Amino acid sequence: MMPAPLMSMTGFSRCEGIAEGMSWAWELRSVNGRGLELRFRLPGGFDGLEAGLKDSAGKVLKRGNVNANLTIKRDEAARLVADPKALGQVLKLAMEIAAEIPGAEPPRAEALLALPGVLRSVAPEQDEATLAAQASAVQAGFAQALAGLVNARQGEGNWLGLVLTGQLDEIERLCARAAEEAAGQPAMQRARMLEVIRGLLAEVPGLPEERIAQEVAVLAGKADVREELDRLDAHSHAARGLLAEGESVGRRLDFLVQEFNREANTLCSKSASVALTATGLKLKAAIEQFREQVQNIE
Repeated sequence: MMPAPLMSMTGFSRCEGIAEGMSWAWELRSVNGRGLELRFRLPGGFDGLEAGLKDSAGKVLKRGNVNANLTIKRDEAARLVADPKALGQVLKLAMEIAAEIPGAEPPRAEALLALPGVLRSVAPEQDEATLAAQASAVQAGFAQALAGLVNARQGEGNWLGLVLTGQLDEIERLCARAAEEAAGQPAMQRARMLEVIRGLLAEVPGLPEERIAQEVAVLAGKADVREELDRLDAHSHAARGLLAEGESVGRRLDFLVQEFNREANTLCSKSASVALTATGLKLKAAIEQFREQVQNIE
């Protein structure tokens, strides 16, 4: 069984069509999100489709903030009709004004109809069969747009997979360099501490050397970064496994990045050389770049 493709949370899709005296267009936009949030903008008459459309989207999308916008244009020309209430108000007002002006002519019909709000457009009435056919076409169009969004997110996910793999290569390269630079660190730390202790013994005789040697060994062990490097190696292998797994791994990768950071911080705090510290800082920068890209993964 082939692993599921890695999917990004960002993508865009658009599709349009014509059905039953109207043209429609869907636009779907997706960006990063902690969970799945679906927002629909539907024109009047299509509001009742929202619940079903959200259910369809929830079956193929797991994370991301998705905005779905439906635009409708009807082919039939709208009729202009007079608004009785508005017409009555302006006619009454015009007659009152004309009565107060000697010799004024009665208000003309075309002047009254030209006033804002007196005329309004009314779309032709449609039977239930036509409305049902239009709703069906819009739903089919959404399925098409949703498939396009999934493809766009998968394409972005494929690119992210290559980027993340390259960043893991860099993290592993820096870990290998850190291992080389840290190889002699415990012995160097031990020698440095013993030198300091010998100076103290010369000034304060009577301190047992065995006890001092034990303390030095403990301190030198705390300066050993092999455990951190082993954990970083294990995290790197785990990250590659998640990238190969593909499906819905964003949250787990995000958690793994926290573990990467924890070990890199400890490595830097234990560093006893300028070279190891410099490599540790580069490692932290590489991990941060990895984290930024992981934020895009579903």
